[in-house]
Amino acid sequence: MNKVSFASSARFISRLSLGAALSAGLMMTAMTPAEAAKTTLNLGMSVEPTGLDPTIAAPVAIGQVTWQNVFEGLVTIDQTGKVQPQLAKSWEISADGLTYTFKLRTGVKFHDGEAFDAAAAKFALDRARGANSVNPQKRFFASIASIETPDAETLVLHLSAPTGSLIYWLGWPASIMVAPKSAENDKVTPIGTGPFKFASWMKGDRVELVRNGDYWNKEASAKLDKVTFRFIADPQAQAAALKSGDLDAFPEFAAPELMSSFDGETRLITKVGNTELKVVAGMNNAKKPFDDKRVRQALMMAIDRQTVIDGAWSGLGTPIGSHYTPNDPGYKDMTGVLPYDVEKAKALLAEAGYPNGFTFTIKSPQMAYAPRSAQVMQAMFAEIGVTMNIEPTEFPAKWVQDVMKDRNFDMTIVAHAEPLDIDIYARDPYYFNYRNPAFDALMKKVQETADPAAQNAVYREAQEILAEDVPALYLFVMPKLGVWDRKLKGLWENEPIPSNVLSGVYWEE
Repeated sequence: MNKVSFASSARFISRLSLGAALSAGLMMTAMTPAEAAKTTLNLGMSVEPTGLDPTIAAPVAIGQVTWQNVFEGLVTIDQTGKVQPQLAKSWEISADGLTYTFKLRTGVKFHDGEAFDAAAAKFALDRARGANSVNPQKRFFASIASIETPDAETLVLHLSAPTGSLIYWLGWPASIMVAPKSAENDKVTPIGTGPFKFASWMKGDRVELVRNGDYWNKEASAKLDKVTFRFIADPQAQAAALKSGDLDAFPEFAAPELMSSFDGETRLITKVGNTELKVVAGMNNAKKPFDDKRVRQALMMAIDRQTVIDGAWSGLGTPIGSHYTPNDPGYKDMTGVLPYDVEKAKALLAEAGYPNGFTFTIKSPQMAYAPRSAQVMQAMFAEIGVTMNIEPTEFPAKWVQDVMKDRNFDMTIVAHAEPLDIDIYARDPYYFNYRNPAFDALMKKVQETADPAAQNAVYREAQEILAEDVPALYLFVMPKLGVWDRKLKGLWENEPIPSNVLSGVYWEE
């Protein structure tokens, strides 16, 4: 790729300017002043988004480009994971939890000049919840029975049942506000209310955003004039682009084994933060022998989680014992429920009728953490007489078809990226084929209250059930591995929601 770094461009332009000044006979008695802070950013991503509208497709890369940069929501989620007002400046919830009244900001416009008001908000929510909706989180809006707009500043949601997570869900990328006139084309030409405007998309290479000079929130206006998202899949190429200065930042560096290669780089710093990426080996709970809890427990006890982390992700990760991360409210450490114990695992298998073990296949998506984890698990299972064959599976298309749609699998392994998605074990259908009425009741109970303390208590009970039942083998939380220029400030070190929020990013002078 013919790429010239901003720094080299600036020096080239500076030399041209100096030459022109001298040739014009101007007296230069001093060197040019110190360079002002940069206002452009070249940011790397491993995966190119399939489109740019997070309300019509699930891949997280979509939101990592456009959420909070181009698009905004009624509320947002900050870098600590907390909900904050955004296009809605305030809201009230009725005592019965069935009516949500939002007061909207005034004077907000979409990038094409269309007004954001209650009518536009109603349009966006109706589009997300409608019969023809393809929103990847359509379930978020299922309890909205009707929407009223008493005036341009007021939006009223009437619910069919209490939905304690609604405000949190409204902060997600799938819940962003889109405009009636432009929504249809947001996949390729996104138009939002955010601090950056879409400029161009060179497929296979880059997306460019430019500063929105008319942004409604003057206190949070972008400090960068231009951001270029560069898509580089190969980790070695990612590292080379960072070291050469071709890239300024790679907030989600894809190769933990290469992190040490940046040691001694004076221009770059490395960061190890938290994410919501829960690596789990999901089992088909409707299929023998995984329909027997004792078998699932035996497999869990055959696994030394830290050894998996060492082998799969260079020791960078946090062991988990349930489908929950230490970042999340209500977290309870469940790694001690079924700890690594080969002899107990063998005894459980014998008790379940498999004294000589059994053979099965794991469908492993071709993303670095999956086959590496599978290979370590394969050796551990052999210790208890279980043979696991590894079948590489193209992701996402083949994996989605085989696992999510057809349920044609024994075991698989994948990193679940959605925050607080413990409720997937109550979804019907979902690929685990897990059925537990007690767990389902807890997920219903979470929505019956908007009180965080009460919700956290329920979440702890839910974690206890999953740790004991093991519908999936709970392995580790992947870290957020960041590499960027030392002078670059404001990038999120942790990731409570998959994103690259750039409104607060700037260069030190």
